[in-house]
Order: sequence, then C-alpha cells, then structure tokens
Amino acid sequence: MKKSKGALVLHTIFWAIILMFIVAIILFDKRPHSVKEYFLSFGVFGILNISLFYINYIFLIPGLIKKQKYWLYILSFFALIIAVVLVKTTIAVLNPEELLHYSMEGKKKELTVNNFVVNSVFTAGFFLVCSCIINFTIGWFANERIQRNLESERREMELQFLKSQLNPHFLFNSLNNIYSLAYQKSEKTADAIMKLSEIMRYMIYESNDSTVSLSKEVDYLRSYIELQKIRFKDGAFVEMNLNGEIDDQKIVPLMLISFVENAFKHGVVNDPADPVKIDIIANQKFLHFSIINKKNQQNKDAQGGVGLNNVERRLQLIYPDRYKLNVVNSATHYNCELIIDI
Repeated sequence: MKKSKGALVLHTIFWAIILMFIVAIILFDKRPHSVKEYFLSFGVFGILNISLFYINYIFLIPGLIKKQKYWLYILSFFALIIAVVLVKTTIAVLNPEELLHYSMEGKKKELTVNNFVVNSVFTAGFFLVCSCIINFTIGWFANERIQRNLESERREMELQFLKSQLNPHFLFNSLNNIYSLAYQKSEKTADAIMKLSEIMRYMIYESNDSTVSLSKEVDYLRSYIELQKIRFKDGAFVEMNLNGEIDDQKIVPLMLISFVENAFKHGVVNDPADPVKIDIIANQKFLHFSIINKKNQQNKDAQGGVGLNNVERRLQLIYPDRYKLNVVNSATHYNCELIIDI
C-alpha cells in the first residue's frame, strides 16, 4: 500500500466515523437547539478539533517524535490541549445559553464550567491520540513496504549474482570440451560449436525471464546432453523420462542444469548397462526431478565450481519452504531428487 493512498483511506475512514457520530447526535437528541448552538458546537469547535488533529499530525509528530525530541513533544502535546480548552471555555462562557444551559424533561439545567473543561480536555486528548495512531499506522505500513522492496531488491541482486556465476561456469566447461575436440582435430568440433551456440542463445535471451516453460527447460537440457555426448568417443548413455503436464508448467530458468552437469563431470556416462537416468514429472501442484548416475571415483574437479550450493541458494530465494532437495551419495551412485511446489 503506497503511503499517500493508505493515508487517504485511513483519514477518510476516521472522519467518516466522526461525521456519522455527529449526525447520530443530531438525529437522536430530542432537545431543542438553536442554529447558533449548532454553529458553535459543530462548526467552531469542529474546526478547533480538526486543527488540533492536523497540527499534531503534520508538525509535532514529524518535527519532534521522529527526531526523538520526546520531552519537547510531551510539553507541546499538553500545551495544545490547554490552548484549545482555554479557547473553547472562553467561547462557552461568552455564550452560556447555547453551550452551558440545556433543557432536560422541560426543565432548564446548567453545565458547570468545570464539567465543560473536563469534557473539552477529553475531546482534545481524543483527537490528539487518534492523530498519533493514524500517523504511526501509516508510517508502519510505509516502513513495511520499504522493507519489502529492499528485501525484494536484495533477493533480485543475489539471484542475478548467482546466475552470473552459473553462465560463465557452464561456458568455461563447454569451451574446455570444444578445445579438446579441436586439439584432436575431431570432425565433431563444428557440431559442438553449433550446439553451444543454441544453448547460449537460450541462456542469454530466454533465461532473462523470471520463469520459462518447463518444456523449454527440458529442450535446453537435451541440447546440453547432446553437446556432452559429442566429446565421448564411446558414446554417452542418458535416459530421460518425461511424465505429466510438461508443456503447461513454468519453472525458473537454469534451475536443473547443474544436476545434469555434475553427472557428466563426476559420473560414469559411457556405460550402457548403467546409464544416467533422468526423470521429470510435472502436474498442477508439483515438479519432481530426479537424476541418478554411476560414480567415477577418479573424476574429480579440482576447481570445484558453482555446483549444488548455488542451486540450493537459488531454491531458498525463489521457492522458500516450497521445495525439497534430497541428495544420496552412496559408494557407487550419486542420486539427486528435487521436488518443487509450483
């Protein structure tokens, strides 16, 4: 809620309630009243009450409380009450017939000056307290909005940083593979460069959106797998199974690639009897992704890399309390299972 809009709503509600209260008094009070009495009670005194409200709201609270001049504010608070009560009492004393005398059951009664002063003090205090409540309420909502915006900006900056790590990380590994092919003067070099260009096109253009179609992300995984297969002389064996509503669901781009990349970096992918197995299931409620690969104990990446820490941090930022990531690192196989509540 923007501050101006929130302030307008709260002020409108408050003064509408006050107006309804005044109308109710006029309608249900059976005593005779003169035009002058209405003018003084609701006109002059009303202007005094409104002035009291907005002097506190516009000047005292921002100028004293928000600058932590609390004692000066307390003195000003009571000084305002005294000033308004003195003005009201003076007007009442000068116009006793309209403000101090009233009829009750056909008999003339008189409101004492002391009672009038007490009523005026409570009225002045009521409007001052209400102005404080409304001011602090609007300030609280505005502060909450600012905090949410700051948190959103922080999250977006962190996500962009994580994503900026991911793209060079992938490009670095892919160029290493293509360099190996070129060094060997492999006929597959041209195909590898073409596949890499397709993948980079997706990473540069498609992945700028906050979410993409799950089918596009799957096509991206397929392109990556095909690129990796090119560098294996004996072939790479990957089984990808898709089930459910793949075409109808959305996912944050580049969320699944690290799992597949790790399988090629650290796993055995050229064993037809034990291929890399990827399963993706999607429906209206969740996305289930799992990948299992045979481990290669001698295939270690001394450089480390972005890896699963990057993925999990992105999951924490984008899908807080809406995902489960299970990693099983057994003696022979590495199994990752990701479930996202979409």
